[in-house]
Amino acid sequence: MKYTRVTALAAIGVAATLSLTACSGDGSGKASSSKDSSSSSSSSSAGDSKSKDGSTSKDGSTSEGGSGSGGSQAGNAKAGSGDDTKADADTANGATKTGSKITSCKTEDLAIDARDAAPDEESGRIDITMINRGSTTCSATGFAGVDITDIDNTSNPIERGQAQPRITTLKPGDAAVFNLAYDIDNTGNSLSHPTNIQVTPPNETHTVSLKWPAGAGEIKGAYTDVEVYPTHTTK
Repeated sequence: MKYTRVTALAAIGVAATLSLTACSGDGSGKASSSKDSSSSSSSSSAGDSKSKDGSTSKDGSTSEGGSGSGGSQAGNAKAGSGDDTKADADTANGATKTGSKITSCKTEDLAIDARDAAPDEESGRIDITMINRGSTTCSATGFAGVDITDIDNTSNPIERGQAQPRITTLKPGDAAVFNLAYDIDNTGNSLSHPTNIQVTPPNETHTVSLKWPAGAGEIKGAYTDVEVYPTHTTK
């Protein structure tokens, strides 16, 4: 009987120990689970936060993108400001250039005449002089338009010679000159009988008619063999 009670007590003690162990294991598991959960949540929050910050600084898709956009806008604004400034400067310069631009000499402001300037008996040359009688400086740069009128009243356009125009700016009273060049026919059998020279100054549309200079040599060949050269100053 005593042995039975001892055995029973021993069994109760073992059961109690097991119960306590089980309870302790459950609590530890819950605590561990709670701790892991808390850690996981905290880690997740930190990770999310880090991920946002990381994505921001790494690829600029969030705040860097906005900052980049703002930087771009600022850059554009700066570039725009620079363009505006340059445009204003260009406009100002354009206005200045336009305001000070020298216009072409007008036919009505030019005193024009022609004279024989042949250097020898073989080379024919007619010098045509234009004097600025206007009140402002003007440009006579380039080739004048020239036609020669024959005795039969036909008009023959003269071709340009192989020469580059030179800057020809005329102040009031200044003169520019250009010439017609041809070979002189000394046989007396020339088929060309010029009477007048029709002159249109460079960049003009109004023409003046000049008499063919008396004493000028006869033209060898046809009017297509005569050439006109660009203007230049007489200084």
